[in-house]
Amino acid sequence: MKVGLIVDSACDLPHDFIREHGIFILPLTAKIDGQTFVDDHDEETTADFYRQGLLGKGHHAETEAFSVEQIRDLFMEQVVPNYDVAICETVDRTRSQIYDNATDAMHMVMAGAREVREKAGLRGNFSMRVIDSGQLFAAQGLLVAYTIGLMNDGLDKNQLRYEVEKFSTKLWTCVVPRDLHYIRERARRRGDKSVSGVVAFLGKALSITPIIWGQGVVAKPVAKTRSMDAAVEKVMNYATRRVEEGLLTPIVSISCGMSWEEIEALPGLDRLRQACDDRGVRLLLSQMGITSSIYLGPGSICLSLAAEDHAFDG
Repeated sequence: MKVGLIVDSACDLPHDFIREHGIFILPLTAKIDGQTFVDDHDEETTADFYRQGLLGKGHHAETEAFSVEQIRDLFMEQVVPNYDVAICETVDRTRSQIYDNATDAMHMVMAGAREVREKAGLRGNFSMRVIDSGQLFAAQGLLVAYTIGLMNDGLDKNQLRYEVEKFSTKLWTCVVPRDLHYIRERARRRGDKSVSGVVAFLGKALSITPIIWGQGVVAKPVAKTRSMDAAVEKVMNYATRRVEEGLLTPIVSISCGMSWEEIEALPGLDRLRQACDDRGVRLLLSQMGITSSIYLGPGSICLSLAAEDHAFDG
């Protein structure tokens, strides 16, 4: 039985990890300055976006979920003929239409999968599950990495869904936004009032960079710093302490909306990398995807790990 794992392009993971595990990317559409692009996590396309500064200030950028029909066609053409079971983990459903669209598409696919498989000369039924990860970006990537471990243990699709949803409640995520005004404006266009105008104004006027931390998409500011570097170092110190105290799964996931040269120069990254090496923890360090960077703003950082309840101690 061949099992396939599908994630949408809001999920941040290293490109080599995606290739290593044969992860299927369900694209989202990115619209930048009136041009439409398909964000399918192509490595060269992502790098080119950063080189050209297409995600920086002065560019109007939005994302849009694939329609039900687009997802259905993609599943029928590329998933049904290649897998016996497919697990699709989506970005938190309150932040995107992708979960609902993928679920509707799944029902249509299940109704027509047998005919597609018979034409391809395949025996046996096709089955599928769509799971709301309840996470965003690097945290969604961490959950995917955990899911792969469960799949390797041979769990069936119902057990898998139960374990994934239970583990999702144990994920803690830090976000350091470079530009609060960018996030506020993006939130305003989505109708999301979670970032207030007052906070955005203070961040700009006083050069404050906040650290936003919490479980899933329920997060709050836990620190305010005078610079991006100071905020990043606090987050790296926090993650290093969590690694030293012990994690629920040996993975730390980080995505950064910047060039690789900037990523490698991040303060505290070397200490975190050493702590991970010393304790057998895999550091999944990636360049933030186009979708994530549009959502959080270029230059932002997202870090996620799994641990028991604790306080932020950066």
